[in-house]
Amino acid sequence: MAAAAGGGRTPRKPGLLTPRGNGDRTVFLFDRRREQADPGEKVLSYAKDSYRAFRSAVCQAFDISSDETFVITTTNRKEITEDNFRELVQDGVTLYVLQSVDQMLLLATKERIDFLPHYDTLVKSGMYEYYASEGQNPLPFALAELIDNSLSATSQNTGIRSIQIKLLFDDSQGKPAVAVIDNGSGMTSKQLNNWAVYRLSKFTRQGDVESDHSGYVRPLPVPRSLNSDISYFGVGGKQAVFFVGQSARMISKPAKSQDVHELVLSKEDFEKKEKNKEAIYTGFIQNRKPSDSTHITSDDERFLHNLILEERDKESFTAVVITGVQPDHMQYLKNNFHLWTRQLAHIYHYYIHGPKGNETNSVTKEISPFNNIDIQISMFEKGKVPKIVNLREIKDDMQTLYINTAADSFEFKAHVEEEGIVEGIIRYHPFLYDKETYPDDPSFPSRLNDDDDDDCFIVEKGARGKRPIFECFWNGRLIPYTTVEDFDWCAPPKKRGLAPMECYNRISGALFTNDKFQVSTNKLTFMDLELKLKDKNTLFTRIFNGQEQRMKIDREFALWLKDCHEKYDKQIKFTVFKGVTVRPDIPSKRMQSPWTMYAAIEWDGKIYKTGQLVKTLKTHPILYGSIEKFYLYGDHDGDIFATGGEVQISLEPQALYAETKIIPISKLDRTVSDKVVKKYIEDEMARLPDKLSVTWPEGDELLPNDTRFAGTPIGALRIEILNKKGEPMQKLPGTSHGGSKKLLVELKVILHSPTENKEIISHISQHGGKWPYWFKKMENLQKLGNYSLKLQVVLNESNADTYAGRPLPSKVFKFTIIEGKPEKFLVGLLELPFRIGVPFSIPLELQDEFGHATRLTNRIRPVLEASGLTLKHEDIPVTSKCVIKSVIAKGCVNSCQGKNFSLKITLPGLKEDTQVVKIRLLPGPPHQLKVKPDSEILKIENGTAFPFQVEVLDESGNITAQPELIVHCKFLGASDLPVYSVDCSNGGTNMLTGPVIHVQNIKKDQMLKARFEVLNCKDVPPVEKIIKLLPSSHVARLQVLSMNGQKAIQIKHQDEITCVAGHVMNKLIFQMYDEAEREIPITTTAAEKIKVNWTPKIDRELLMQGLLPDIKVPTSVKDVRYCLITYLDEHVSLESAFTVRPLPDEPRHIKCKLQGSNTLQVGEELQSEIDVMLTDQFGNQVQTLTSACVNSLGVSGPGLDKSNLKITWQESTQTIKVKGIRYKPCLLGNKELCFAWREFSDFIRVNLVAGSPAKLKFVDWPELEKPVAVINGRELRRPIIIQLCDQWGNPTPEPNVKISLIKSNNLKLVPSNQQHKTDDTGRANLGVFTIHAPRGEHILQIKASHNKTVLDCLVITINVLPDPEKPVCLNVKYEKSPSFPAGGTFPDFMVSVVSEDDTIIKNINPARISMKMWKAQSNRVRTPTDVTTFSCSKVKDDKEDSFFYFRDKVVPERVGTYIIEFTFAMDKTNMLNSEQIIVEVVPNDPVRLLPDSLPATPTVSNVRALTSRTLVKDLYLHLMDEYNNHTGLDLAGRVIAKIKSPNEQDIEIPQFQGKVSTEEFPLQNGSAEINLVLAEDSPGRDSTEYILVFEPHLPALKKPLEPYCLSFMFYNDFKKQQLMATLTREKDQLSKSIDLYRKMFDTTNQLVAEMKCQVKEAETREALLKNELKKHQIELSQTNTLQYVDSLIKKKMLEQEAVMKQPRRACTLPNYPKGNQDILGKIAHLAQIEDNEAAKVISWHLASDMDCVVTLSTEAARSIFDETQGRQQVLPLDSIYKKTLPDWNRPLPHLKNGRTVFRPIGNPVFARDLLTFPDNTEYCQTVFGMLLGDTIIIDNLDAANHYRKEVVKITHCPTLLTREGDRIRSNGKFGGLQNKAPPMDKLRGMVFGAPMPKLYYTFSEQIDLLQQYRAAVIKLDSVNKDLDLHLQSLNTPEMQRKKQELAEQEKNLKIVKQKLGMTPALSDKGAESLLQPATLEIDSPIPPKRMRRDTVRKVYRRLDLLSCKTAATASAANGPYRT
Repeated sequence: MAAAAGGGRTPRKPGLLTPRGNGDRTVFLFDRRREQADPGEKVLSYAKDSYRAFRSAVCQAFDISSDETFVITTTNRKEITEDNFRELVQDGVTLYVLQSVDQMLLLATKERIDFLPHYDTLVKSGMYEYYASEGQNPLPFALAELIDNSLSATSQNTGIRSIQIKLLFDDSQGKPAVAVIDNGSGMTSKQLNNWAVYRLSKFTRQGDVESDHSGYVRPLPVPRSLNSDISYFGVGGKQAVFFVGQSARMISKPAKSQDVHELVLSKEDFEKKEKNKEAIYTGFIQNRKPSDSTHITSDDERFLHNLILEERDKESFTAVVITGVQPDHMQYLKNNFHLWTRQLAHIYHYYIHGPKGNETNSVTKEISPFNNIDIQISMFEKGKVPKIVNLREIKDDMQTLYINTAADSFEFKAHVEEEGIVEGIIRYHPFLYDKETYPDDPSFPSRLNDDDDDDCFIVEKGARGKRPIFECFWNGRLIPYTTVEDFDWCAPPKKRGLAPMECYNRISGALFTNDKFQVSTNKLTFMDLELKLKDKNTLFTRIFNGQEQRMKIDREFALWLKDCHEKYDKQIKFTVFKGVTVRPDIPSKRMQSPWTMYAAIEWDGKIYKTGQLVKTLKTHPILYGSIEKFYLYGDHDGDIFATGGEVQISLEPQALYAETKIIPISKLDRTVSDKVVKKYIEDEMARLPDKLSVTWPEGDELLPNDTRFAGTPIGALRIEILNKKGEPMQKLPGTSHGGSKKLLVELKVILHSPTENKEIISHISQHGGKWPYWFKKMENLQKLGNYSLKLQVVLNESNADTYAGRPLPSKVFKFTIIEGKPEKFLVGLLELPFRIGVPFSIPLELQDEFGHATRLTNRIRPVLEASGLTLKHEDIPVTSKCVIKSVIAKGCVNSCQGKNFSLKITLPGLKEDTQVVKIRLLPGPPHQLKVKPDSEILKIENGTAFPFQVEVLDESGNITAQPELIVHCKFLGASDLPVYSVDCSNGGTNMLTGPVIHVQNIKKDQMLKARFEVLNCKDVPPVEKIIKLLPSSHVARLQVLSMNGQKAIQIKHQDEITCVAGHVMNKLIFQMYDEAEREIPITTTAAEKIKVNWTPKIDRELLMQGLLPDIKVPTSVKDVRYCLITYLDEHVSLESAFTVRPLPDEPRHIKCKLQGSNTLQVGEELQSEIDVMLTDQFGNQVQTLTSACVNSLGVSGPGLDKSNLKITWQESTQTIKVKGIRYKPCLLGNKELCFAWREFSDFIRVNLVAGSPAKLKFVDWPELEKPVAVINGRELRRPIIIQLCDQWGNPTPEPNVKISLIKSNNLKLVPSNQQHKTDDTGRANLGVFTIHAPRGEHILQIKASHNKTVLDCLVITINVLPDPEKPVCLNVKYEKSPSFPAGGTFPDFMVSVVSEDDTIIKNINPARISMKMWKAQSNRVRTPTDVTTFSCSKVKDDKEDSFFYFRDKVVPERVGTYIIEFTFAMDKTNMLNSEQIIVEVVPNDPVRLLPDSLPATPTVSNVRALTSRTLVKDLYLHLMDEYNNHTGLDLAGRVIAKIKSPNEQDIEIPQFQGKVSTEEFPLQNGSAEINLVLAEDSPGRDSTEYILVFEPHLPALKKPLEPYCLSFMFYNDFKKQQLMATLTREKDQLSKSIDLYRKMFDTTNQLVAEMKCQVKEAETREALLKNELKKHQIELSQTNTLQYVDSLIKKKMLEQEAVMKQPRRACTLPNYPKGNQDILGKIAHLAQIEDNEAAKVISWHLASDMDCVVTLSTEAARSIFDETQGRQQVLPLDSIYKKTLPDWNRPLPHLKNGRTVFRPIGNPVFARDLLTFPDNTEYCQTVFGMLLGDTIIIDNLDAANHYRKEVVKITHCPTLLTREGDRIRSNGKFGGLQNKAPPMDKLRGMVFGAPMPKLYYTFSEQIDLLQQYRAAVIKLDSVNKDLDLHLQSLNTPEMQRKKQELAEQEKNLKIVKQKLGMTPALSDKGAESLLQPATLEIDSPIPPKRMRRDTVRKVYRRLDLLSCKTAATASAANGPYRT
């Protein structure tokens, strides 16, 4: 035998696996006897079939001695022996060399395997299978395939069958993975190899092939086929794992095995093998010991270490680990955890809960072999609590819902062909009181959506909807995409069967098949189930008590269904049939008929009937009344059981509430007694108001016919309203159903005059609860005449003074007003002008208190006063005219134009004794001359002019003026002196000056004299002044000094100076002297005039200190430097020059070193020392220096304080030591210290930090000297950040310093004022405050203290502006009319929304404005619920966009007073209402004739007695319009009465008295009174019914009106007539009673249907929102939903706030306050840019425009211009020529006609496309279209040049901006600083802000959805409760009694009609046919607006309409009929 063994892990080539032609076989061996063995494999080739030779070859390959014990096994631990060698050792097999068979595998091994064709067969196997699903996410069905495998694997388990699905989505443990783990039998390596083979089904894994299903045996039959035999085709597992992810790792350990086998299949590995042209379907099975994870090295699979660690104690298991999970699958698994686990619980329902399913109501669970299946699903996410659910705990899967809502079940079995067996079950879900109990499936559309017809009025709807009956299970497992609609025997019959049709929609079912029916490989659909079941040979049998019975399945099912209906459905029994009617009050025409009327119902064991007193529940308001009738939708005859229905009740007491209501029957209170209702009615009647009680608590009582002086006070008045019991009251005796109507007391004072009575005072007082009706004291009655004071009680809303036809209490007082006494005076017209000393007069006019003229009766001494004046005057003589004469004033007026004075005139003795008159007093004539300065000796500098201030004064010292007033000045004391002259004619004062005064060569002071006099005014004495002339202070001489040590040596002009070469001449002192040889200090101005020639830059600070710039001495001694100093000003030109000659010297260097820390505080000394060392030019230290060298060392630096500087010589080290470094207050940071020794220097850097905190400073708040403008209710522009600073203003990083904020009380800050502390940088961020305050300026003060020292506080002034966008009221305009005809059209209403600053708000969504209308009723306080709402009409093109129009709105059909109110939705909760508009609706044109009320059927005879022949007596007929309103009050005509017979062939017609066939009656004011009597012995057939016809004839009307018909019975016998009259009355009463009962039952049915609609709509809305939330990855809790949603909303809001507060780029340029709606704001604030680089370059490009304010109008722009005095640039949009603006959608220049002209580089894009506009997009596009034009953004300058070069070949190129900050102008110019954008921080905040992150808007959308969902949950809970309560009230004994009463009355009515012998044509419909035309509607609803899709609103509107139109029958019935 030839054997070759090789080590290593290199995989063998595919060819080596195939046996050679000569019979050689290859075997792979792993030596695992010891842990130190070679880990690799040995490849052994052999040819013989001898076991011994093979064993010998193994020993040779592994160097095993012959005496060593070992075994050779397969990977399944079967030992290779002589007997099985040929069977087990095949070509390519992998074997182990071990010490024993059960030895632990010390190291892992790899076993080669082969499997099937192209890898797409596996990788893409799930794509078609699972994507071809029916609209559902197929991922749960893919997971179900893996559970199927686990169920099969655990089928033989005797204990718990555990299946775990773990979703490993924790990023910290690796990439996402899905693991399915079971404790089944596990797989050997061969079985694992078979699993990998595609389509190797269980039926082909037999014979000698070892398989995971070796030798398939069909399981025995079990209930529901729950045999776990569902891992079938060898396909599903592979399809599932590659549908879920990209890779699958199979880990399995069979029972009684020591090894774990591991196989990895991955798409990546397949692709790699295909690329490398390797055998694709080969691989390795990793064989290892349990819990050994050393082969897992990838961080992406870290989670496997924990999974593998769990293997330790497991006997057997299989784990499927899927990695590379698709991202959309991962999101679905996370976001829809409850949904897909619920689907899995549905699929495996019967495996989990057993054959009977999850019967949650059962007391005990049966013990069965199915209770041991435990399927647990867990999901792990980073940072979250793991979600763990056991499918057994899920209670809302569909099968659980079906089982637990069913009342009974029908089981059957079907036998198909040979062994095909189908078990079936049908369950019945009854109707309970108010709703179907059939569970709703979220996977199917709601059954409410079956019909999208908006006009559909749903009365009854199938419970199951469109869903099929049967779900189908295969071997106990759901096949989700196959359902069976029905079978012939359980389908709804075409004709009515034993059970109602709706019962067929209350059944659900399930079919359980065995494996004889084919399913698809993915187990989603059956192949032929329905065809086989509906085959004619299929036999159906019923299962009863567990036994199979052969009988007619269809009849058995029908009987069972009938029994379920009768036993379990809970409905209402309608009795006492009253006929079928039409309900015009229902808006949907389809639902107006037919409605069956009943007089009684039997509901929940109680009977309700006509006339019974009832009370309602859950209505707003609560109603009390008596039953009139019941309504049930549909055409019924006789008693019937039904759901729903409505009842019509008449409200009690009728004296207060003359109306009826139709409500659902469920709203009746079944617990209330008649006694309670009657007591309520009595109490209501006794509480009506009766009289007024008036008292005068403060005196001033007004007596009847009293006389009062004008202005005499009246009152105050205290009023009580008393009822008949004498009890005070404030409200009408309203019930809870109407709400109590408040009572007000109205006070009116009326002035009577011959022409009119004028209302002077009108007040209304309301009762305050704790205080009574009260009117304050009246003191304003001044006019003379007769008055009346009237007190009247009125209603709150309507101000009506009557209620229920009764006047409300009132009281009247009459009195007279006469005039009073003189009390005041007025000043008459004064004569002007007034001058100092000129007399003038003051006329006066006397009046009484109210302005009536009067005269003095006594002499009065006036008193005159004026501040600053001395006044004299004469007394007032007693005459008819009152004048103060000879008034003379003296005093100071300070101006030639005079001065205004307040002249106070007092007349003692009057009540108003003082008047103040404004007068202007002018100065008098010139009197003296005043010269300023006032001193006698004046000093003046030589060479200057002296200005004198001269004033001409009057005698009181006032400056006065007159024409030709010239002041002259002459100087004396020297030659050539000038003369000054000035004209003071205009103002009396002027500045007197002239040429300069100059005297040559003076060195000391010289005295001069100046004489001043006024020409042409000789009376004014002259003035003289002494002038002291001083030497000039201007520069006269320059001097330069050089410091030699402490001695200063003067450098004269043209001197020569010597200095060391290369050194710097410093300490050159510069001095200037004036004429008096005085040194002149060098000021800033003087320094600017000094120039030197040795340096272009001069340190002005040093020059001002007298130091010249340092002079660098030339390095060459041959070079001589000429130095020139010049001074030049307007007076002199001076210079000084010298030369510098250098001296030779050795070159030197200096080095400095800092010993210690380099940090010091401002004002403190540096603690470290500085060593200075001197070296030669080569860097060696100079040793020849002495201590004298320290004198040459200089230390300098910006801000350096040299006062404590110490420089010492260190002899030992030959260095200089420097101490005492300290800085003056200056800029902090790193400071350079310069050390200079002669011409050499060195630098040391020190860090200067701030001192201790001393004051506060704002951060980023410029322009705080101006008030900060903010709109009320808005936030400040930026947060308030406070910085601690030292005393020099440097920021101090002092933490934990408390900052407090002080404000005024009327200023509210949000968030509220809190105390803050500074952080580690010394800053405190107080946040952004929202300001709420009155308009105006307010102060905020910020204080702090440190170490018990109060720091300097800060103050902010805030200017609060009104909000132009905050709506405060609605303005309504329309064409007013006194009245509107019923059913007509209203005029157009124009509505605008007015803001807080009284401007109209524009750009409002019209949907937010609505128009509401309701009828004004006396028993309602607030807006009632029966409100009709109209939407806004479309705005016409010619209308303004700020107004909203309501056009063509229909006027209500019923006459009365209506209230219109417009509403604006400010947000989701707050509404803004307009003032209510009260309109009067009047009748329309007449169309018919009707009586007041329906008369009883007359019964007459032709006997002599007049009463027996009377047809009608006092019958009043009225003209009615088409809506039954009484109309035609201005019409007159006649009514013709005649008699007709129903039988046209009948010629024997009765005649009226006088033997006439017609009678005429006058018709006046739209009414006619009718009295008709038959003629004695009149013709006519006995016991015959005739018809009275009343035809109206009106000449004014062209169109004839409908006549009124009244039937009557005619008899020839008097006794018979009397008997028949009694029967007729009984018939009429029965007809009315039956009609009321039927209406009541109809109303009940209608209400139930409506309430069901509400519930279904609410459920649909909740489910819809829930699905929306799931799309947003929001899972909702199943318990405590509201609390969970509230917590979610709070959490999302916090997250949104956190996102909003994240730092982002913001424009810090303050925006202009938007006090006007036409102001858009500054350009920098109008747009936002997301990209930082683009934002920088665009902001820089528009830098000159960023501060510009954009307005909509030029007027607003001009207003800003005026307010800022022209400093603010503005841009009005109405001045822009828009035709030149660029097209916003224009393509880039390189694109032409949709194609690319050239391929650009650098990503070009229009700059305007990068802008986003938060508001006013249209206006902003105009602004930036004009500013940016077609400017393009591109990456860099090279790309921009390339782009421009190509563009100009085809068209004009616009400006190009690069993201790096360069600009190429449109003319091609680029480069230079002006075309380069600076860094972002250099833009000083003038940069476009960044938009809000997208996450912010995501949170906004989620919050909105959560809030909507919360409202939907509350609504659903509310309507469910209402429906439950209503249905519980339907089955009361009272309702059953009413049904019985109705039946009895209908029976009695038929008997009465038979006795009457009525005409057959009329007897069918009976009295109802005659009642119909005579029906009057006392009230009707406002016409409903267009039906909307919002079903909930539609239901509410229908309920309101049903509650209104019920008055027709009430007008016909005088009272309820009782049997």
